[in-house]
Amino acid sequence: MMKVLVVGGGGREHAIIWKLSQSPRISGLYCAPGNAGIGRMATCVDIEATDIKSMVQFSKDNAIDLVVVTPDDPLALGMVDAMEEADIRAFGPKKDAALIESSKVFAKDLMKKYGIPTGDYRVFSDYNEALTYLKGANYPQVIKADGLALGKGVIIANNFAEAGMALEEIMVDKIFGNAGNRVIIEEFLEGQEVSLLAFSDGRTIVPMVSAQDHKRVFDGDKGPNTGGMGAFSPSRAYTPKIAKIVETEILEPTIKAMNEEGRPFKGVLFLGLILTQDGPKLLEYNARFGDPETQVVLPRLRTDLLDIFLAVVDGRLDEIDIEWEDNAVACVILASGGYPGSYNKGYPIRGLEQLDGCQDIIIFHAGTRREKDQFLTDGGRVLGVTAVAEDLDTAVKNAYKGVDLISFEGMHYRRDIGLK
Repeated sequence: MMKVLVVGGGGREHAIIWKLSQSPRISGLYCAPGNAGIGRMATCVDIEATDIKSMVQFSKDNAIDLVVVTPDDPLALGMVDAMEEADIRAFGPKKDAALIESSKVFAKDLMKKYGIPTGDYRVFSDYNEALTYLKGANYPQVIKADGLALGKGVIIANNFAEAGMALEEIMVDKIFGNAGNRVIIEEFLEGQEVSLLAFSDGRTIVPMVSAQDHKRVFDGDKGPNTGGMGAFSPSRAYTPKIAKIVETEILEPTIKAMNEEGRPFKGVLFLGLILTQDGPKLLEYNARFGDPETQVVLPRLRTDLLDIFLAVVDGRLDEIDIEWEDNAVACVILASGGYPGSYNKGYPIRGLEQLDGCQDIIIFHAGTRREKDQFLTDGGRVLGVTAVAEDLDTAVKNAYKGVDLISFEGMHYRRDIGLK
């Protein structure tokens, strides 16, 4: 029997806790800092996800057998390194491998060096040089902050005016802090976007089932980027033929490249793909489970997630057979009014009790807290209403049936999740 600590406190972590709670080998399940929904199935610990020293101490004091580090910030800060130095087993890439997400410049240079298909790009650390380049560019152009920006550091500019504004916000106003010290300006690629997550122990890489997410805040992919307004699995566009190309031209070369660079990647590798007329190309890497993709991928997993985590940590992923259900999942995010900009917190959430015990609809909490017996809003993305069904159309329909039962002040959600 094992004690497991999951680091983080959003919808992704709730999905991981939900799946781990099904393992017969876990005697104690903890989450730091967690949220109100997670608190119903794990012990929440009041430690910030980036507080490495306190997280290590808690793990020692409570004889934690495995720490699962899921958010990007603690991975980039080296939490897995610190756990291993304290002789605590930890799931996730070390700091030097997490650079594949924490620096978009490193990631794009890696793709270029090892021939991994991606779009053309230029890197700038000087605002005026970047502005001069944009004056002569063909549009649209994609402008990205180099560092971590809560999933919001990517701006698609349709003309020079939009590009100049984006550049000023990132490099001069520093809306993403030091993440904007350098920018990547890259060609805009057209096609269907697909998310693919994969388990890797540094040698073996095993893809999960495909997913698609919806980043823009409004229907029809309008408005600013968010951390994700919903997702579904499987992707209708991700065929077995495309999957084979991605495995041989992107996944496997990436793991080999990271080993060549002396940065073996162990954990979950996330590929942000775009299916162009010239074949699949890579937009970006993440060094961890995606959000909200995790909420639609893990409900399809048949294998014990703890067994997979341990196989990755121990470097024996090739010994485990990972199985998936032949079903479909859709997740609709309920967000606070004003998100991804400013929003208010503390509104009572009504209707959740109507979905308690429902087999086919799972509510993953993202930004919630509890006062007495009442769930309150406590973040930009509040809930992920997730439906499991035999086919995608039914999953989407059932997810929106669940949405109709829930309400809170200013609640905002997209009405076209899973329809494309």
